[in-house]
Amino acid sequence: MALFRSPASPLPPSLRLRRLLNTSRSKLSLRSPTAMASSSSSSSEHNEPLSSSAKLFHVPALNAHEMEQIADKTVDRYSRSYDAKRRGRGTAIVWFRNDLRLLDNEVLFQAWSSSELVLPVYCLDPRHFATTRYFGFPKTGALRAQFLIECLEDLKKNLVKRGLDLLIRRGKPEEILPSIAKTFGAHTVYAQKETCSEELGVERRVCKGLHLVALSSVSTSNELSGMDSSIDAKPQHASGISFKMGPRLNLIWGSTMYHIDDLPFSTDHLPDVYTQFRKSAESKCRIRDCVKVPKYLGPAPSTNDWGCVPTLKQLGLSLDQVKLGMRFSGGESAALSRVHEYFWKKVKRYEMERVANDSTYWVLFELIWRDYFRFLSIKYGNSIFHLGGPRKVNSNWSQDKKLFDCWKDGRTGYPLIDANMKELSTTGFMSNRGRQIVCSFLVRDMGLDWRMGAEWFETCLLDYDPCSNYGNWTYGAGVGNDPREDRYFSIPKQAKTYDPEGEYVAFWLPQLQVLPKDKRHFPGRSYIQQIVPLKFGNIPRQDGTQIILSDRRGKSRR
Repeated sequence: MALFRSPASPLPPSLRLRRLLNTSRSKLSLRSPTAMASSSSSSSEHNEPLSSSAKLFHVPALNAHEMEQIADKTVDRYSRSYDAKRRGRGTAIVWFRNDLRLLDNEVLFQAWSSSELVLPVYCLDPRHFATTRYFGFPKTGALRAQFLIECLEDLKKNLVKRGLDLLIRRGKPEEILPSIAKTFGAHTVYAQKETCSEELGVERRVCKGLHLVALSSVSTSNELSGMDSSIDAKPQHASGISFKMGPRLNLIWGSTMYHIDDLPFSTDHLPDVYTQFRKSAESKCRIRDCVKVPKYLGPAPSTNDWGCVPTLKQLGLSLDQVKLGMRFSGGESAALSRVHEYFWKKVKRYEMERVANDSTYWVLFELIWRDYFRFLSIKYGNSIFHLGGPRKVNSNWSQDKKLFDCWKDGRTGYPLIDANMKELSTTGFMSNRGRQIVCSFLVRDMGLDWRMGAEWFETCLLDYDPCSNYGNWTYGAGVGNDPREDRYFSIPKQAKTYDPEGEYVAFWLPQLQVLPKDKRHFPGRSYIQQIVPLKFGNIPRQDGTQIILSDRRGKSRR
């Protein structure tokens, strides 16, 4: 599956990667966390190996002070000078959604330039902590919730540094934002535009709520009796400006590397083949320059209660700390530090030559995939969530819960599948290659409803995004818009190619460490019984080992 980021993703999608790298290509592989932590989910031939005895690796591998220093320098580098002037009046609200960052944030810049006071707001929507639609999994699992908490803590800290703060409220945005807009006399709520139905529904309801807010230039405390009682604030009417119309919602595109307005085609005519999209975008589109936000964003509106970042307990969740594999830190500071670490500390060839290498283009390649899925979600709408997908394929899918639980818990009897699923449940991460393999196994070999896997990924993945997640699963299930992406991933072949010595599976399945390397992927009776036979790709021997055959359905798309 493509590299995709979570709703709490702090990295700007348009990080202007062309300034950091040129283009070349690499091959992804499954790697043990020891190797993975020294590079990224994209493989590199120029890694510094870590101790094989280590069990937990922090990503980035920097302390809090180092991350703060890197983040501050990076944000300063891409910030406007102190002489930047704002031309607006009154108060503008920034509704932070899936863009928890300062760097390259056009929403924040537009709000600042159109006002005298900026009020950043984050709504902890209870619907995000409910259950998934079809199979009732937690919509946001504890690992992703913890990642979100860290992102909010970092955002709040960074806003305070620049003269603002983050107003945090629990509730539905369509109820909270109109109330706050009325209380503070805001003329506009700025937010990042989304593309999927749940988010679009919230946008419509927020817009409707704002239309009902009638603001006047001489508001009194009696007139504000309907305000949010948790907010102690005076109406903010800077410069005596009067807003007789209700505040409006201004949605700004900011979720892709290639801007939607710069595409050489409309989303209705988006190519159904990724390669066509990529080649057209690379040849005809330019990645826009970074949106530079002022270093100082204050003053902030006056209130006695900004609210606090919640704890997991307050969200009704609990979590054992990650003790194995890679422990990813959330927040813009951590994300910028990871970019710094990846390009300037780990990839030695790039550090020496300042040129593209095998890893650098793969990052760009996957970011274009993420763009593509975002645009496809506009073209195909809710069909990406439907069983038949954009192609409206009719298939008899099983929803056998026992089979699914074996897949989910890493008890299929196939070490490559089980190791990947245990890594996901333990860390909230799974490699690009792993996501494709476990998807193929669930759909092709187990015959299960692909939406079960998609919803479980929604629960677990730190980098969950509806467009990329469901776009990838429809492709993996053979119901995506491009029928040529109907691929089968042979476990024996994938194991031989991407984990030839069984280091990855032995890391996550310690009982395999005592076995010879050539038997770790098919250990026979030394491991749990295989729950289903493979559709293609292996012939059992009497001793329980397998004869490895090649894929019968063609190469993978990555």
